Amino acid sequence: MAISSVQAVAADPKGAVFETDLPARLDRLPWGRFHTLLVFALGITWLLDGLEVTLAGSVSGALKDSPVLHLTNADIGLAGGAYICGAVLGALFFGWLTDRLGRRKLFFITLALYITATAATAFSFSVWSFLLFRFLTGMGIGGEYTAINSTIQEFTPARFRGWVDLTINGTFWIGAALGAVGSIVLLDASWVGADMGWRLCFGIGAVLGLIILLMRLWLPESPRWLLIHGQGEEARVIVEGIEERLRRQGHDLSAPTGPPLRLHARDHTPLKEIFHTLFNTYRRRALVGLTLLTAQAFFYNAIFFTYALVLTEFYQVPSASIGWYVLPLALGNFCGPLLLGRLFDVVGRRVMISLTYAVSGVLLTLSGYLFQQGVLDVTQQAIAWMIIFFFASAAASSAYLTVAETFPLEIRALAIAVFYAFGTALGGIVGPTLFGQLIDTHERGPVFFGYLIGAALMLLAAVVQAIWGVASEGKSLEEVARPLSQAHD
Repeated sequence: MAISSVQAVAADPKGAVFETDLPARLDRLPWGRFHTLLVFALGITWLLDGLEVTLAGSVSGALKDSPVLHLTNADIGLAGGAYICGAVLGALFFGWLTDRLGRRKLFFITLALYITATAATAFSFSVWSFLLFRFLTGMGIGGEYTAINSTIQEFTPARFRGWVDLTINGTFWIGAALGAVGSIVLLDASWVGADMGWRLCFGIGAVLGLIILLMRLWLPESPRWLLIHGQGEEARVIVEGIEERLRRQGHDLSAPTGPPLRLHARDHTPLKEIFHTLFNTYRRRALVGLTLLTAQAFFYNAIFFTYALVLTEFYQVPSASIGWYVLPLALGNFCGPLLLGRLFDVVGRRVMISLTYAVSGVLLTLSGYLFQQGVLDVTQQAIAWMIIFFFASAAASSAYLTVAETFPLEIRALAIAVFYAFGTALGGIVGPTLFGQLIDTHERGPVFFGYLIGAALMLLAAVVQAIWGVASEGKSLEEVARPLSQAHD
């Protein structure tokens, strides 16, 4: 007989032991309006990140020409590094708080930081102020990743989790397209001019952030987080509310399958247990997650943060026209997760993650060689990158999916933060800085060498995933990774 509510069954020194079927009830739900609204309210975070990264690249020419900032190519690369550094530290700090204080509180706090910092960027008055505001903007986005990824994972039914997660991550590129269009309009001298235009571009993010803040007001806390923090009654009310809405929309709900979970409540997870779980109990999964995130971080941040510099330096594209070349790139990046995402649930994680990483590495090597030989004109180069990132976008999105679903609920947000931080620090900070220096040589050969590094990392990640990746498709989060608070029989 299914446990229709959270029932205490015994006393335990770690906290009251109780049985619950609430996670199974969430996993067996059909897709409904609640899930669609959840995706829009939370998934839009990636749109903001895409907007920020694209703006930073698209306005780089205007920033170099600014009578106030006078940024060099090296400064542009350093600004990309500052943004990533902020994202790393924000992910770690806010990830720890997300597991401790709850998902809902943190996705409001991190969004507020993002809005404030990106608005301040528009008022930058020197190189150091621009770098500081980019750092703080990155902190907000890094914190968003941990709170949002964990929340989406914990609400999405198991059979949809792969496709939903990849598609949401792909919305990064809708933001990229918005940033590109914004830069085309606002950097046009016939409108407001480049110096005022780049400032208005960063204001786009602040306005969108305020809209998102209102969209999130109706979102509940994760029932899974509430359960392990001894708030079972509140969790039950949230799940029953979702079920009732689905019934009113005409859905028939099947009974949950499998035995109920036996958990004991806890108010926090000690750091010693966190590190033991991450690097001892699940050290193989930790290696996979770190490798996937490092490879995609270098691949993406190195190439995309300096995308505009390559176009202006080697193809003489005017800075005001950079946005036109971002649009096809954004299209390929968005369509990749959208069209390939369902295969991650049907074919499986291990095969699809390895395949998309490997294809991305091979294609970058080929296009990099053609770039080095000067074979491609600017249009052909843009098409080549669009095809590469069709696969690379699905690969990068699957890295976040992997670290979000393969670690226990109690440390999920911090696990996302730790591997995002390490991977991004290794690949994302080094990448833009290195490529900024390589482009400053004004030679294609050194830039091709940078592309080869990115390709090699992607191929290495494909091998690691093929050997040690977890086949988590269609499984509940509790089946993929046993909760630390699960009571022993």
